Amino acid sequence: AETAAPSADPTQVRPGAYRLDPDHAKITWSLSHLGFSTYYGQITDVTGDAVLDPKDPAKIRLKVTIGTDSVTGVNPKLDAHLKAPDFFDTAKFPSATFVATAVEATSPTTARVTGDLTLRGVTKPVAFDATFNQAGIHPVDKAYTVGFDGRAVLKRSDFGIDAYLPVLGDEVVLRLEGEFKAVN
Repeated sequence: AETAAPSADPTQVRPGAYRLDPDHAKITWSLSHLGFSTYYGQITDVTGDAVLDPKDPAKIRLKVTIGTDSVTGVNPKLDAHLKAPDFFDTAKFPSATFVATAVEATSPTTARVTGDLTLRGVTKPVAFDATFNQAGIHPVDKAYTVGFDGRAVLKRSDFGIDAYLPVLGDEVVLRLEGEFKAVN
């Protein structure tokens, strides 16, 4: 069994195929409520695959699928409304996808990831800033694991989610968290 300690040096990441651990992946979203407060919620059904190559970020591949029915807000009434046709319309659009088209290193431990987000049947380019946390043998499951956090800002109206503008802000901040497990 491997016992390599986790490393915060991204150049030490093993190249290869990875799968997002659904138990350790989530998106936290926030948006303004008339400037008086900020609504927060989460999306917890997040799956994905990646091919990582620390020596050549241009070879990195990433595809993430989001189960829109897992969106939650501040209370059960809001949760139900978020799934309705004027927001995520989860009955018609049960998932959203992000496919990376480019990865550009911005520092030794950060990168700008650009890709296509398809949400409610609309595909638009979006970018997020990713931060490498660490990689190594996970102390619990003993699997080789790579951890990242990220942040993106998008306009919900770009994807046809324009209900209650401007009462609810158009700009949505996404905080991304994920642990990828080596496939091989």
